[in-house]
Amino acid sequence: MRIDLVSEHASPLAAIGGVDAGGQNVHVAALAAGLAQRGHRVTVHTRRDDAALPDRVTTADGYDVAHVAAGPARVVPKDELLQHMGTFADVLRAEWSATRPDVVHAHFWMSGLASVQAASRLGIPVLQTFHALGSVKRRHQGDADTSPEQRIDLERDLCGDVDHVVATCSDEVFELRRLGLPSDRVSIVPCGVDTDEFTPDGPAAPHSGRPRLLVLGRLVERKGQEDAVRALAAVPDAELVVVGGPPTDELDTDPEVCRLRAVAAELGVADRLVFTGAVSRADVPGWIRSADVVLAVPWYEPFGITPLEAMACGRPVVATAVGGLVDTVADGVTGDLVPPRDPAALGQALAALLADDERRTAYGAAGVTRARTRYRWSRVVADTDAVYRQVLAARRPVEAAR
Repeated sequence: MRIDLVSEHASPLAAIGGVDAGGQNVHVAALAAGLAQRGHRVTVHTRRDDAALPDRVTTADGYDVAHVAAGPARVVPKDELLQHMGTFADVLRAEWSATRPDVVHAHFWMSGLASVQAASRLGIPVLQTFHALGSVKRRHQGDADTSPEQRIDLERDLCGDVDHVVATCSDEVFELRRLGLPSDRVSIVPCGVDTDEFTPDGPAAPHSGRPRLLVLGRLVERKGQEDAVRALAAVPDAELVVVGGPPTDELDTDPEVCRLRAVAAELGVADRLVFTGAVSRADVPGWIRSADVVLAVPWYEPFGITPLEAMACGRPVVATAVGGLVDTVADGVTGDLVPPRDPAALGQALAALLADDERRTAYGAAGVTRARTRYRWSRVVADTDAVYRQVLAARRPVEAAR
């Protein structure tokens, strides 16, 4: 098939770890590569955010990335991109009129808006993966939510306009039903993990000798790093390593780093809090292998790839019982689930797990098995491919009757 993925703000070529660069970039890159490996012709359309970028580039993984001129050719926060989606749709429509894809898979709500607008007159089926829902974000962030005011209504409309929604977890399906999406127009296909890259065996980052807790991801408040810092007071022998954030030479001036360091100083744990700054994607497995326990403690999380990466590396996980983490972390089997925004409960769980070598070993072994059987990318890609074929098969009788 000719498959076009649309990911307006999250380029598969972007460096991971920036404010708007994370799990969606990884997901789109791995899905595109996997589909290309299965013999499909795949193009990812993403917004041009640098004037020096070529119009189109063919990646080493066999798929193309098309840089769409929509808005200024510079980095723009994703919550300010809605005004440019009409232009984005015009570019897509022109390209699809000349080279028609068999199926379009939009990633994130604004990609969906542009894709539906571009494809509607051309009869091209559009599938949607939201990656995050405005209704959930508004519920948890309140006045701090910077999404466009009309986002929730537009996502509700999208549920009626697209052919099918590919959700990443069971919690998302519940939220989508509240937006009016019928059960027969949604399938669950989780995000995946590269089980060739994330393995128990391999080099590990240098270790201080203390029990190591590790939290990995973007330094934004909702990711819960402050809760991890506060929980450190209940684990007196351990260090907390925070992987991600700004480049190392910018740590001392980064507002979130300064805020977290102030919290640590107030609690008397500053000497056991370590920031690595941004690390390359290739170095992430080594950092995970260096940890005794990996934390994933967001206030809310549409899916969350970090627990999968930790489990694939054979490390036990302590995670908040939110969103996709409830699906991925098998409580009492591959890790422990705790309530969100509860540093006391988190500290108690961490202290108990660090004191139990046998349980950590069992969690790690079970995590490897779970990651390899349920979440390896080859399975995720195959399941996504099957949904595409299901949607196309359902369309053919309708088109034949016209």
